Parts: sequence; C-alpha cells; structure tokens
Amino acid sequence: MALEKTLVLLKPCTLQRALVGEITNIFERKGLRICGMKMMQLTDEILSEHYAHLSEKPFFQRVKDAMMTAPVIALCLEGVDAIAAVRALAGPTNGRNAAPGTIRGSYCMSFQENIVHASDSPETAEVELKRFFRPEEIFDWKQTTFPRLYANDEF
Repeated sequence: MALEKTLVLLKPCTLQRALVGEITNIFERKGLRICGMKMMQLTDEILSEHYAHLSEKPFFQRVKDAMMTAPVIALCLEGVDAIAAVRALAGPTNGRNAAPGTIRGSYCMSFQENIVHASDSPETAEVELKRFFRPEEIFDWKQTTFPRLYANDEF
C-alpha cells in the first residue's frame, strides 16, 4: 500500500465556532500526517471552479456565499488510504444523518454548514490539492510515529 495525500478544507463555520484545533486533532489522533496547512480567504473564482459540479443546482450561489463568510483552513493530509480514512472520520455530508462519533455527527446539524470538505477520490484529491496549494507548500517530512501506526509492509 502506498501513502495517499488528500485535501481537507475546514469551512468558515468551523472557524466561526472555534473548532479548528479540535477537528485538526481528530485527524492527527487517527494518525494522519499534516503535510500542508494554511488559512485563506476563498474567492468567487476559486469557488466556482471548486464547486463547478454544483453549478446547475439552485443552491450553488448560496454554497459559494457561505464559503466566503470567513477564511478556511486548507489541509493536506497523508496516510495509508487517507482519502477513505478522512471521509470515514467526516461522516456523510448531511450532519443530521451522520453517525455520532464522526466529525459531522458530533459537530453539525446541517447539509451545508458541515464543518469540512474532503476529497472523494485520488483523482479529485490530486486536482483539489493543486487548486489550494502550490508545490512548495506541501512538505515531505519524516514522521517518527509511522512505524508505530502501520505494519512495516503497509507503507
């Protein structure tokens, strides 16, 4: 198995509710390595690109507007099967349907104000990471806990 990188955006609602440290801690406790992290104010242009798949939906503008109410924290996380691991931690998009113990199940009641965005596939993660990070903003560093997180043939 190879290590995977994925994008997570901590949404404006996460910052407004002072949950950044708590949510980041969940990913770190799971064993995911932070390879990149930055705060940024999203623009209509980047959001139109990021949410292009929703452009025909009646809530498209509302989603973009909500994502511009405060900055976001962009994270590049790495681990074995990181994409699936992050999505399992996040829970389903609608917080009302998310199981207790997931991020959305524990911290939200909304379909839109749902704490995090997480890439849904390796292909999407690659595109999204390039959208939010320059190559020099993603770091490759040795995390000394990896041999205690995985069997020696898992990464």
